[in-house]
Amino acid sequence: MVIPILLAVILILLVWELWIAEGAHFGRRFVVWLYDLAAKRYDKIKSFDMDWEAHVLGGPLGDLISQLPGARLLDVGAGTGRTARALAQAGAVGGQDHSPNRHRLMVALEPSKRMLQLGRSMDGGQFDWLQAWAVPLPLATASFDVVISLEMLEFTPHPRQTLGEMLRVLRPGGWLITSNRIGWQAPLILGRTFSKHRFPAVLQQLGFDSVEIRPWQVDYDMALARKPWS
Repeated sequence: MVIPILLAVILILLVWELWIAEGAHFGRRFVVWLYDLAAKRYDKIKSFDMDWEAHVLGGPLGDLISQLPGARLLDVGAGTGRTARALAQAGAVGGQDHSPNRHRLMVALEPSKRMLQLGRSMDGGQFDWLQAWAVPLPLATASFDVVISLEMLEFTPHPRQTLGEMLRVLRPGGWLITSNRIGWQAPLILGRTFSKHRFPAVLQQLGFDSVEIRPWQVDYDMALARKPWS
């Protein structure tokens, strides 16, 4: 009787780890391996509606960009290019400059090779793609005006360190746009999530100011925070 119960517990723990925590407690290489396996099905699994994405993500982000002429954006954990496509769908970006010395509007950073390949194939050549980890970010300090990271933070080994790297690469006065998981599953991703009431203080302790938390999706809030000018 003990063995069947033990096997049932192990099965439940595996389902919890793989389905809810997406392998986070097995390390970042395991998480990336899972995303490599799911890459071709990822957009279908997430059920992205690009018209809706343009409305709730691309439009507001485009409004922010319009206030920062010449702004450079970094998408950390870009996946298959959700943010890039939402911006394009909303008409916030467009046109291509093929000169060799140009700087594209956005750098999309993604550690999963297969997710990156799909994203690059769908973005129309408007963005730079970089296969790399979030910690450390292989990018210069104070080199971006906006850093975006959606539905990624809870799957990193050290979320505070990840946020710290995002702060580092932001220029003074630059903006962070990130998500904070608040659904019932969040506490089950042990040591990787913050309560909705605690998250603003976490951002402030790291050095951000002008922190604003907005309802976004059922399981997520969206946070906007600025890197101080000095």
